[in-house]
Amino acid sequence: MQNTNPARTPAADALSWLMVQIFQLNGALTAAGDALAKPAGQSTARWQVLACVERAPMPVAQIARTLGLARQSVQRVADLLADEQLCRYADNPQHQRAKLLVLEAAGSSALAAIQAAQRSWANALGEQLAATGTDAEHIKAASAVLGQLLALLKQEGKDDD
Repeated sequence: MQNTNPARTPAADALSWLMVQIFQLNGALTAAGDALAKPAGQSTARWQVLACVERAPMPVAQIARTLGLARQSVQRVADLLADEQLCRYADNPQHQRAKLLVLEAAGSSALAAIQAAQRSWANALGEQLAATGTDAEHIKAASAVLGQLLALLKQEGKDDD
């Protein structure tokens, strides 16, 4: 009888534990993001959408792809931001129906306040990591591994299509 459930390799065990920590980190980062965004009357989800259109207007579908989220969830956030006049919809010369989400002055102000809070928070957290022996080079190496993992998962998703 053939074993159809092989044991995980050491790399797979390490990767599985990393994924558990990433899930936990996601929750912690969302909570921290909500705390950083709250004084500006925003949430992590709103912050992410505002940041996506900071440099240039984008259609909701592109924002969703950038963030790795469902278009419908981004659409709800974008509509709320437009209702509150933090953003507005504008015609898209590339597509008749897919409007562009454009950052308004009030949205830019809210985003600037959140980004200032995030800079202070990140500086403090970076100092705490440095005190444990984790310097910028370690952080860059971790980021590179996460980037490779993300690219592999994105490619796997394309292969499933």
